[in-house]
Amino acid sequence: MPHHTPLIATIAVGFVLAYLLGAVATRLRLSPLVGYLLAGILVGPFTPGFVADKELSHEISEIGVMLLMFGVGLHFSLKDLMSVKNIAIPGALVQIAVATLLGMGLAWALDWSFGAGLVFGLALSVASTVVLLRALEERQLLDSRRGKIAIGWLIVEDLVMVVTLVLLPALAGVLGGEAQGGAEAGVLMPLLTTLGKVSLFIALMVLVGRRLLPWLLERTAGSGSRELFTLAVLAIAMGVAYFAAQVFGVSFALGAFFAGMMLNESEHNHRAAEDSQAVRDAFAVLFFVAVGMLFDPSILLKQPLAVFATFLIIVFGKSLAALAIVRAFGKPLSTALTISASLAQIGEFSFILVALGVSLGLMPEAGRDLVLAGAILSILVNPLCFSLIDRLQPWLDRRENTVPADAPPGSALEDDDLPLIHETGHAILIGHGRVGSRISRRLSEEGIPLVIIEDNRARAQELREEGFSVVLGNAASNHVLELAKVAEARWLLIAIPNALEAGQIALHARVANPALVIVARAHFDAEVEYLSEHAADLVVMGEREIARVMFARIGLDAQQPTLQPGSTAA
Repeated sequence: MPHHTPLIATIAVGFVLAYLLGAVATRLRLSPLVGYLLAGILVGPFTPGFVADKELSHEISEIGVMLLMFGVGLHFSLKDLMSVKNIAIPGALVQIAVATLLGMGLAWALDWSFGAGLVFGLALSVASTVVLLRALEERQLLDSRRGKIAIGWLIVEDLVMVVTLVLLPALAGVLGGEAQGGAEAGVLMPLLTTLGKVSLFIALMVLVGRRLLPWLLERTAGSGSRELFTLAVLAIAMGVAYFAAQVFGVSFALGAFFAGMMLNESEHNHRAAEDSQAVRDAFAVLFFVAVGMLFDPSILLKQPLAVFATFLIIVFGKSLAALAIVRAFGKPLSTALTISASLAQIGEFSFILVALGVSLGLMPEAGRDLVLAGAILSILVNPLCFSLIDRLQPWLDRRENTVPADAPPGSALEDDDLPLIHETGHAILIGHGRVGSRISRRLSEEGIPLVIIEDNRARAQELREEGFSVVLGNAASNHVLELAKVAEARWLLIAIPNALEAGQIALHARVANPALVIVARAHFDAEVEYLSEHAADLVVMGEREIARVMFARIGLDAQQPTLQPGSTAA
């Protein structure tokens, strides 16, 4: 039986190498994006060994672009942007202009055309959403003032890139690339045509899609079928993207972005984000692998000075511009340094933009290689930038008078609204879904001090607005447990459904606080046994609890479980 299956081979090898190299990168405390890009380089045509199908990889990467842009739209928050609009909008626009001019200067030195320099400079001006959010999450800065400025800044950058992706094909002819739609004679007509199509599409989405898409999602949610709901989310994302491209001639990316924005207004937006997360992540990985396949490593030897200059523009040029802009607005040095470090890298939009530039004949392939090399190097260096700021933080706090003179070490108060945990003798609740929300409500009614650990940023923000003390992050991290003051807690309530992760959390918590009472949930007998062996004092299994209540109702013995080490609720 023949096994000529290029699609399966491309996906299988891509996933395996991405996993292995992503795990290595994470182990080295680097962004896993580095691993994904390196995986693509290994299966690309410029390295020996297995070579993935280039055409299939291109189509897979298009799906990745759609789902990436859908995710951007789904998490787009006009509220976040408006809260910092006075600094984020002008700051981002000026920083984009500075970075673009620096990129155009390097392109001029390399004897490229004006259009190539413009695309190259714009690609260097926009930071990676994935890298920025991860860096801020690790330092619990997402909901701080400086974190909100960084996110607002990034939203403006993303919006500028969305507009660029829409207009670039129409402007390709006048910029020295391949004219689109017979536009050799000028730029006005194709530009007006493009703007007209985009305007019609936006009007349709605002007038019809804004009501229809959330309605469809709500009707599907009412069916009670989780897989049908997830399918609805993906169908809306890709269906709208394809519809936009086929009917209005706009990019898949713009269609998917607006599909996400429309679903963001649904009351089921959090569930839509969560249920589609795994698929979006999987195709995002394949997108980065496909991007890595296009990179020719020989450019590191052929043009080392150009690579180094690209790296300097990304890490120092635009970062220093951001630093100066933030300081010009009167913000503290610690805020300015955080913003500049957040932006000292490039990622997804840069790759999408240079790919479009090359396909339109605007950029040489060497430009794409320079952007990819600069991205990999900047993502490698970015954690070092934040580590340097972390080391400087005590000095910055003293300089900015954000720490009282008699404060103990490590009790620095931020110049912004970074939430701090003050509870002691408290309960720590991990996860705030259907189970966790009931637990938090009852604990609040009983007046028991509570700290919630939640890894969903939007949900964490909502909980803070409701008055809860919240630590944003994954509780499997010792650092996150420390932020929740696990050593001073009385109870740990693990409400997440993932038993493997819950077991690791329980073990870490037990080491930090041997006297802690740990309660976890399980779905199966094997999970009950696993969690009991991994430091849980009480494991509650839903089916057993249902049976216990039923027995109690008909007068049979239904002994209440007690919190004894190693016990289970039966």
